[in-house]
Amino acid sequence: MSSNVSGNNVPLLGDRGRKVLIVTYYWPPAGGPGVQRWLKFVKYLPDFGIEPIVYIPKNPTYPLIDEGLQKEVSYSTKILKNNIIEPYGWASVFSKKNTKKISSGIIPDKKKQSALQRLMLWVRGNLFIPDARVLWVRPSVTYLSNYILENKIDTIITTGPPHSLHLIGMELKKRLKVEWIADFRDPWTTIGYHKELKLSAKSQQRHKDMEKAVLNTADKVIVTSPTTKAEFETLTNKPVTVITNGYDVEKVAKEPLDEKFTLAHIGSFLSERNPEILWQSLAGLVNENEAFKEKLELKLIGAVSQEVFNTIEKYGLSDYVNNMGYVSHDEAISQQRKSQVLLLVEIDSPDTRCIIPGKLFEYMVSERPILAIGPEGADFAQIIKATNTGVSVTYNEKELLKNAIEGYFVQFTEGGLKSHAIGLQQYSRKNLTGQLVDLLKQS
Repeated sequence: MSSNVSGNNVPLLGDRGRKVLIVTYYWPPAGGPGVQRWLKFVKYLPDFGIEPIVYIPKNPTYPLIDEGLQKEVSYSTKILKNNIIEPYGWASVFSKKNTKKISSGIIPDKKKQSALQRLMLWVRGNLFIPDARVLWVRPSVTYLSNYILENKIDTIITTGPPHSLHLIGMELKKRLKVEWIADFRDPWTTIGYHKELKLSAKSQQRHKDMEKAVLNTADKVIVTSPTTKAEFETLTNKPVTVITNGYDVEKVAKEPLDEKFTLAHIGSFLSERNPEILWQSLAGLVNENEAFKEKLELKLIGAVSQEVFNTIEKYGLSDYVNNMGYVSHDEAISQQRKSQVLLLVEIDSPDTRCIIPGKLFEYMVSERPILAIGPEGADFAQIIKATNTGVSVTYNEKELLKNAIEGYFVQFTEGGLKSHAIGLQQYSRKNLTGQLVDLLKQS
């Protein structure tokens, strides 16, 4: 175990400010959406007179790496590190490819899973509850108990997934009577991939029992969407507060828009997040409109499941795909600002109505129109409508989707394709940090 100081821009507040200990698994150089939320909160908390102390694993197994995010960490931020035992590290000995996919949330279609993939999912779901990082709980509680007492920490915040980190907070709360806030970036037992883990009835009940214990032991609960708030309020009487994800001011050089009619999807394109109505609509427009056929480009940035590629091929769209793979956060921001239309796709399930992808907020400030597809009653659809940043349709609105794409293409050909956003300031990272500080002051 160790501690270190890193970064380059904000003076240390020391004992003059309130101390808050943040327990997180994802931290630079981790890439992907999981790192962004608390990286940005930590960036702005000192501006409100609060000293963040961040506790992370010393030897994590991150599925995605983005070294560029290191520059976001102030030299004055105190970072505590402790060794973690990573089952994903063991599993990679047998299959590095499968381990990376499953740890990234990409679960193969049930009908196409190999025997090894089925075994890995069963082990993940039934032997490591609530998740594969549960072996970090006991050593973390031991280390942090001493640190909290010696350094007079006011509040601890745990953020999940991985939800095993909430078990750290729960045990520290019981031992030390310290104030504990549990932050849920995603739901627990109702998250989309949960049902894919081949859980036994006993394992499923253990998850539910742990979830309820966490929600009823924490002093306060933070969630990222109104739907999750409503769900958790049926399980606990503790206060549940919505603080969404947001956008930050990104210093990325402005570049010309793509010459092609690019529809860009940034982030993981999971097997179940495979919008057949989108591919049908695009294939129809390609067959009906020669100009559309000549200009169309599908820009896929991030991990994409083979099932998505297979469906794209099924509709004769493979030649239009520009598969860029995973890129740095800076490059992703640059690409979304160059693209003509930004795609946001969520799984068609009542369980995903609460999911508001972090990229939505970066999309909204890119000045590019959003084309979103999701379940009926999706929380993100309300945000898109309220901010006038694009069009959102359900999986039952194929004609509306096709008309929206056609309308965007007409604006593209006329040189006037652009979003006209309103009311975005409420989603700035600094404003959201202010909401967090208000919550901290309520203790």
